[in-house]
Amino acid sequence: VIVELMKSFMPVFVDSVSNSFYPVPEAAIGVGSAFEGWSPREWDGVYRVLVPLNPPPGHTFHLELNSIAARTFSVRVELVCTCQREQLGEKLMCFLHHSRKELRQKHQRSLLKTLCTGSYLDVEKTSHWFYQLLRSSWLHVHQSSSWDLVFQPSSRSCQFQLSKGGRSLMVELLFGVRQGDSDIFVVSQPTETQKGGSSTSVSSQPTKANFLQSTAWPETYAVAEAKFFRHIARQVPCESLHLKCLQLFTCTLRGTAFSSSIWKTVVMHMLTTVPLSRWQRTEFARRLWGVMAYLGRCLQVKRLEHFVLGNDRLPAEIRLPPAMQRAEPPNLFEHLARDPAAHREAMYTYGQLRYR
Repeated sequence: VIVELMKSFMPVFVDSVSNSFYPVPEAAIGVGSAFEGWSPREWDGVYRVLVPLNPPPGHTFHLELNSIAARTFSVRVELVCTCQREQLGEKLMCFLHHSRKELRQKHQRSLLKTLCTGSYLDVEKTSHWFYQLLRSSWLHVHQSSSWDLVFQPSSRSCQFQLSKGGRSLMVELLFGVRQGDSDIFVVSQPTETQKGGSSTSVSSQPTKANFLQSTAWPETYAVAEAKFFRHIARQVPCESLHLKCLQLFTCTLRGTAFSSSIWKTVVMHMLTTVPLSRWQRTEFARRLWGVMAYLGRCLQVKRLEHFVLGNDRLPAEIRLPPAMQRAEPPNLFEHLARDPAAHREAMYTYGQLRYR
């Protein structure tokens, strides 16, 4: 339902911004456990969809790193000359070379004047604009005749509820900027796993959306991870066995010291180290014990490597920025190496889990 809805929205979005200097939406991408084919028990029931934004004509986006630990960026907006495109017949005003009077007469305002704070794309202004775009587009999609849509308040994304009869779906539209031509994005709001303490967040204390400045865009690896799960589904003998392993751990071991994102990271690493031919139904018990053993080894050496950053085992179809390919994989268990008491507690919890 969500995928078909977003396919219906996209032509309307693009048509709505075609004669303006607002960001241009790309095809939406489903992210998070619901679109990966599994959901932990603590899943909040929200289907998250990422809408990449491209700069409008006469503008470029440049990403500037704000914090290495929290992996947040600013999106600097710059004007570029469009005089040559105008000479080729495109009806474009050049914000660099046309006079202010001409621009006012043509009612042309650059992105810097609408959705930016200073020279940087503002998340909250962009969210408000996207909300208006979504609202005006709703009546032009065919699903509007069969679903009721109710918007929910949100300053950094667009949240709405779809309902029909007794059925109800919660959707959150995030918007983001792609890093080059890679599968890594900066997004308006931390994604599902980042909110819960994540394999997708380098810091052991994930950034909360409430504390982010309006020009701060968190980095997310959710698109790369979703792409990885689709890649694996095409390779394994039993399409869903790895997902059932992951769901079993995240649902039955809820409330332990190990978050769903830790289990997810372990399972993803195992999928690149254990031959995919061994992920068969008859191997289910072995794969479960394998996940436990892998986590145990990581706890012993106090090291669990980030799955995306610096991982040379990623499938070739997952595109990373060059700097990310060369990066040293961050240690998600670094806090255990620093804090002996925390490490002892984690090892004790692990022993209890093995017993259970």
